[in-house]
Amino acid sequence: MAYSEFVIQRDDDDHVVPAHLPLLPLRDVVVFPYMVTPLLVGRAGSVAAVEAAVEADKLLCVAAQKEADTEDPGHDDLFPVGTVIKVLQVIRTPDETLKILVEGLARVNMEELEEGDDYLSATVSPMVEESEQGPRIEALTRSIKDRFKDYVRLNKRLPDEVLLSVLNLDEIDRMADSISAYILGKTSLKQELLEEPSLQKRLSRINQILADELEILEIEQRIDTEVQSQVHKNQREFYLNEQLRAIRKELGYHSDDDNEVEEYVQRIEDSDLTKEARETAQREMARLARMPGMSPEATVVRNYLDTLLELPWKKRSRDRIDTLKVRERLDDDHHGLEKVKDRIIEFLAVYKLTKKMQGTILCLVGPPGVGKTSLGRSIAESLNRKFVRISLGGVRDEAEIRGHRRTYIGSKPGRIIESLRKAGTKNPVFLLDEIDKMGADYRGDPAAALLEVLDPEQNSHFSDHYLEVDFDLSQVLFVTTANSLHSIPPALEDRMEIIRLPGYLEHEKIAIAERFLVPRQCERNGIKDWESGFRRGALQTIVDGYTREAGVRNLEREIGSICRKMAKYRAERDKYPGWVSARNVAGYLGVPRYKRQEVDRESEVGVVVGLAWTEAGGEILEIETAAMSGSSKLVLTGNLKDVMKESAETALSYARGRCKDKDGAWFKEHQIHVHVPEGAIPKDGPSAGIAMATAMVSLLTGVRVRKYVAMTGEVTLRGKVLPIGGLPEKAVAAVRAGAKHLIIPRDNEKEFRELSPVVRKRLTVHLVETMDAVLELALEGEA
Repeated sequence: MAYSEFVIQRDDDDHVVPAHLPLLPLRDVVVFPYMVTPLLVGRAGSVAAVEAAVEADKLLCVAAQKEADTEDPGHDDLFPVGTVIKVLQVIRTPDETLKILVEGLARVNMEELEEGDDYLSATVSPMVEESEQGPRIEALTRSIKDRFKDYVRLNKRLPDEVLLSVLNLDEIDRMADSISAYILGKTSLKQELLEEPSLQKRLSRINQILADELEILEIEQRIDTEVQSQVHKNQREFYLNEQLRAIRKELGYHSDDDNEVEEYVQRIEDSDLTKEARETAQREMARLARMPGMSPEATVVRNYLDTLLELPWKKRSRDRIDTLKVRERLDDDHHGLEKVKDRIIEFLAVYKLTKKMQGTILCLVGPPGVGKTSLGRSIAESLNRKFVRISLGGVRDEAEIRGHRRTYIGSKPGRIIESLRKAGTKNPVFLLDEIDKMGADYRGDPAAALLEVLDPEQNSHFSDHYLEVDFDLSQVLFVTTANSLHSIPPALEDRMEIIRLPGYLEHEKIAIAERFLVPRQCERNGIKDWESGFRRGALQTIVDGYTREAGVRNLEREIGSICRKMAKYRAERDKYPGWVSARNVAGYLGVPRYKRQEVDRESEVGVVVGLAWTEAGGEILEIETAAMSGSSKLVLTGNLKDVMKESAETALSYARGRCKDKDGAWFKEHQIHVHVPEGAIPKDGPSAGIAMATAMVSLLTGVRVRKYVAMTGEVTLRGKVLPIGGLPEKAVAAVRAGAKHLIIPRDNEKEFRELSPVVRKRLTVHLVETMDAVLELALEGEA
């Protein structure tokens, strides 16, 4: 096949390139278009090729050798793609070698190779390059420029002027070739860039190469910094250690390193480590013996050995298994909470009979202030066990539970192992407080890490990342607390036995105040000798007018406020005032902040008492309805959210279907207004459905709603009553408000059976399945 000459167009001149050119093989050098570079020519054939080119039109073809040590390369020893260059300058040296300055013009394919008498020549054809444009090319260009800036900054072998010369180039392909020339890579890598005809693929490859080179350069820089720092540090430590050794030698002291190793050997022999832990400790001790005493790694090993040896591998406290004494201690510490106490007694009874620890994880769920946290301490004291409390509120890092691996600086065990180390026994009572307040982020999910801790089938081989030795947690009695189950993952909830603490009734709060809160606050405020104290009516007034909670935390706070005023009176006048009674409570605490929620009003039309659940306990909702002239629409007020609005619309549809005497014309002329008081408080959920439906039926029929009746349940268009949640808290709220009858869905019968005896005694509970049954119970006449 015949090849013809071709033209290379440049800004300053056009170069006519013949099809046959002298060939100059290069070792470890790839010349790119637009690249001006010096070359040293020493082989006789190469010198002859340069001289032939200079005598003609100064054009040469250069190609890189596949192997640099090949002395007389042939066709198979050269890469198939080379570069047409122009010789700009030739300098002869005394040893008959040439120094030439060349400029790359264009990529060419070497079609044929011919061996002449003095030098090689090649038949060449221009490489067809794919020039592309578009947003991807622009994005690659920008990325390459940014990375090349960092590359020049980190590479000490490239001057800063290179950056200016390359970044000022307008042609993208020229910029790519210039950057390719300056990359300090292997010949095969540069040849790959030379042979690539597609501009986009070439830019992508350059971008990748620069990213890899930047990573290597950053590591090199970091290593240089570390080496220099370590050299200075080692020189300083060596000098000081030599001085210290000389001083100790003069004073007659012996090395402490041997004594330290002997001490660890003795501690390991005297410890109660498991077989696996003992082998690990001996292995780490052997490492310590080979390390310099001042080595940072030696400090890490010492800390690890100390942690390993201080853990209670077999040490346990002796349980108190006299169930009568345990029950007596629990009753002394907490009023009520019978279900929790019974569960603890059952646990002890099983342990007493079987002599085996059953894997039990109790989860105490209830509003704030009902005694969940303090109950955990009482359980530990009643069982004669050590008590450990871990607050999980706001914990987001899995390492808080499992610990950090020892490869990290400042690593330490997780809270589980660290707390066992402090407790000193392997069978403490572990209180995991606020388990529903944990979070998760990029560092992991601590709730997932707790799955192993709280699983009786797995926690006998709990592995901490720091310890890397299995530890038996099966002897630990885990007690967790939460305000709500909504935010606890189902897998974690499944591993726990849920015990609900719905809150205290008024008589229970008063009893708790008399037995626990008043004596404790008198002692804290230095008025133990105050003989008068609080009358029962005063405590009743504080509960009704100054607190609204399921627990007793705010009640104790108000009692403490009065006790501080008594302390002030005693300090100023050297005597105490009289009793605190219902009459003078306002003088100490100010105007009552709350009005007692009661249902002992007269029977009304269109007003029903519903029940709501909050994280602070149960509340009653007085649902009011009214009809007035206006357009046919339903008006909802009281800060109701979407689910509750839909529940109201469902209730209205049911009421319209039931009240046949109110035809469509009546509804076109009237609008129904539903209001739930305390509009500043957001309200949501479907559990007020039957209350809304009852209120609307009462409004449309004119039949009064019976007094002392409260209800909760979801309603359907067909009048079915569906189950709801939060029944224990709602039942307590109904009792506090003075309700005598409670209407609930039949599907909630199981939760009703679990209510405290006091609540069931003070409420007549009606289990219903349909709205017909609800209306029959709630309305004074036939609806």
